[in-house]
Amino acid sequence: MSTNKQEQAFMDYEGENGQLSAEEIAAVLADTLQGTYHLANEHLDEEIQDNAAYEQEEKEREARRRKRLKEMRRRKKQQEWMRRLLIPCVIVLMLCFVLIGFGIRNLVKNQQKNKVSYNIALEFPVAGCFGNSGIADSIKEAISHLCTINVQPLGGKNKLPPLTATADEQTVLLDSAVVSKNGVFIDVEANRIMGQRDADSRIIPASMTKILTILVAAEHITDADDKFEITREITDYSYINKCSSMGFEIGEKVTVRDLFYGTILPSGADAALGLAVYVAGSQEEFVVLMNEKLEELGLSDSSHFTNCVGLYDENHYSTVYDMAVILKAACDNSFCRDVLSAHTYTSSITEQHPEGITKSNWFLRKIEDKDTHGEVLCAKTGYVLQSENCAASLSIGKDGKEYLCVTAHSSGTWQCIYDHVAMCQQFLP
Repeated sequence: MSTNKQEQAFMDYEGENGQLSAEEIAAVLADTLQGTYHLANEHLDEEIQDNAAYEQEEKEREARRRKRLKEMRRRKKQQEWMRRLLIPCVIVLMLCFVLIGFGIRNLVKNQQKNKVSYNIALEFPVAGCFGNSGIADSIKEAISHLCTINVQPLGGKNKLPPLTATADEQTVLLDSAVVSKNGVFIDVEANRIMGQRDADSRIIPASMTKILTILVAAEHITDADDKFEITREITDYSYINKCSSMGFEIGEKVTVRDLFYGTILPSGADAALGLAVYVAGSQEEFVVLMNEKLEELGLSDSSHFTNCVGLYDENHYSTVYDMAVILKAACDNSFCRDVLSAHTYTSSITEQHPEGITKSNWFLRKIEDKDTHGEVLCAKTGYVLQSENCAASLSIGKDGKEYLCVTAHSSGTWQCIYDHVAMCQQFLP
């Protein structure tokens, strides 16, 4: 009996018979409590079922992430082996075709000397044979096949060595106009530190971390126009940690390109985490790749990252010199350089954002009208309480040479810009 029906029965009975006895009241209350108990049990069963469904969904999602990560690692390993074998295979294959081509050509010449007529049109030689002999087409097909195997990541494969700038007797301290407690200014072409202030002291890199995030992502992604769906975990992470964001919404399907620009221009944690999940299945696995890249750049002794966003962690650290090396590596990747040099960007059209989302690189837009004795081409800022305002930039001087500038522990966002201007004025002609 439901609660409402019990109350009605109680009222009807009381109206017909007058005041109820204690036994009758107890019976009605017992029925009421039993009905309430059944309702509570029904709600509890529904909650248990919902929790079981959620746990099952989480397990399936984790299984998919692990499968994706395993597949990406397998593909990466396969691509590495193919890159190692590609050049020797191409050389051997081409030599074989050349030898075969010369053999066929000699055979044709001998037959011609014997005045045997062959319907072969000799138009153009390829590897010692002729255009319509069938050999040239085989060579082209083989080369095309090898090119498809050797998949290029975004920005191509960078074969330049890491920056290894050093100080010399001409290296000076930063001018007093520079407020930042840590700073370094580097002549890229000369591999020389022109000026510094505690350049090797440990700092928290804050959102400058995202420079390495896009570099690692670019080296593991081949299609910038592939789609990625924003999840609740991604938006919750940004909200809980009070991070800046690109503004993507749950369920929004954006391009990988949007994630790259969203990571740098507005310093979006949602975009950076999206790249990490897209590449490695989770932020934890992506951080493993980030630290592997630090080791490849020769920075593992002085830098170590625990997240792809730049949140404070005592084990998440670097130096302004190391950040200059990371920025140089990122700018050597053509795709990352385009992202780091963009002043504005509008994301792709989605159901949630029919006109896209437009964001700006605040640092580049504010410094472009300042006298830097050249032009600041690429930049990324950062802020956490432990390192205050910091920034990394790449400039080109009036002499046509590239220069790196990284600062940390500045007193404000504008002062951070003024520090970079002051360093450019101090060291550039």
